[in-house]
Amino acid sequence: MKNKLDIRKNVLNYDNKVILAPMVRVGTLPMRLLALRYGADIVYTEELIDWKFLKSVRRENEVLGTIDYLDATNGTVVFRTCAEEKEKVVVQLGTSDPQRALKVAKMIENDVAGIDINMGCPKEFSLKGGMGAALMTQRVKAKQILSLLVQNCSIPVTCKIRVFESIDETLNFVKDLESTGISAIAVHGRTRVERPQHPNRNETLRKISETLRIPVIANGGSREIENYRDLIKFKEDCGCSSVMVARAAEYNCSIFRKEGMKLMDDVIVEYLKNCVEYDNPPSNTKYCVQNMLKELQETPRGKKFLECQTLEQICNIWGLGEYCRQKYLEYQSRGIIGRREVAPDMFSPQLKKQKTDLDGEDIDICLNCVFIRVNYTEDPQLPKSRLIVYCGKNKYDSPKYKVFNEDKLFRAVVTLNDKKYSSSYWEKNKKYAEQGAALVACVSLGLIDREQLVKDGSILE
Repeated sequence: MKNKLDIRKNVLNYDNKVILAPMVRVGTLPMRLLALRYGADIVYTEELIDWKFLKSVRRENEVLGTIDYLDATNGTVVFRTCAEEKEKVVVQLGTSDPQRALKVAKMIENDVAGIDINMGCPKEFSLKGGMGAALMTQRVKAKQILSLLVQNCSIPVTCKIRVFESIDETLNFVKDLESTGISAIAVHGRTRVERPQHPNRNETLRKISETLRIPVIANGGSREIENYRDLIKFKEDCGCSSVMVARAAEYNCSIFRKEGMKLMDDVIVEYLKNCVEYDNPPSNTKYCVQNMLKELQETPRGKKFLECQTLEQICNIWGLGEYCRQKYLEYQSRGIIGRREVAPDMFSPQLKKQKTDLDGEDIDICLNCVFIRVNYTEDPQLPKSRLIVYCGKNKYDSPKYKVFNEDKLFRAVVTLNDKKYSSSYWEKNKKYAEQGAALVACVSLGLIDREQLVKDGSILE
């Protein structure tokens, strides 16, 4: 069958490239864009599992200028991309099934530059699912996946593997994979059981490169890479066409700069601006900044950072709090559907079952008010605790909570003295939904100052 690459222009070339490697929770849009701006030629996403894509819906986000693949049940971003990276981003797919892999590939092939099949991840989750390094022991299936994608996709297909203990076994394996028609192969120079403390098998990578006709991308050298010159030296030591880096870029993404690396704080500021610009989840943002700070998390500033729960709170540490707030208010005015605006099944109209009146509940007071756990350092300060104390002092009946659950989202209504209070936001767990409803009641009763909630980010106005 004719390869569909023949009909696509501007096909991604993997030869002589410096590449951001796939990294779980790190390779999201803000980090990928930062790597490209610092000089990376190609950027890989984190590994994305096939069934997550198949449960998602594609949405053009006009406010952010992105293409979003969203979990149809709760609005969680599975994959977000934009025009700036379109010709340079490669989605790494976790799969164990040729047909599922093809369905995903056909979903996304017009939004990305390439698709990579993860055949090297040694983590238990991947292995149990027959993905990652498990495919190295299932050669027939590995070839079936790659062949099917190569024959039916209009973008390059690649894979990323590890080496075997035996050089001969490794060479036989990579020749088999090359025969499927893939455009390149990335090789981590350690075996499935080896970890970063073990030396990378650079000589094995050299032999692979000498054996194959397609570009070979050297990986696994972060222990010996501290700057851009080291990147190029590692590539040359391995005799490979290209090089990809993970851990060294995770610590300081400016490793891709030929002019030299930037100070960590400067990198964090630029990264946070990307996170604000593209409405990155605070938990993911925090994780990435933690990896940059490393031991500096133990400093006074680091400890203050670790207490942060919202993107605005994180940005405050680096003097970007007001920028973050104003940007989100701008996005709200333009109709963004962010985490706070997500309601059940809003991305699947054909499955829509949400009743806007919460199954007939006649709510007296509803506010756009979100519960942020980090704002309450002690349990007696929690909204539910304050309501209980308030009822005790005034000899009222205890507040009663009714929780509504739609798929993976929760919303609560609290009844107190025949009045019903609720937050307009749906939460990802029952406890936060109840606290959100209690918070609305506390604000309405004057137990918590509204201006303080505006200041701490619970209310945006």
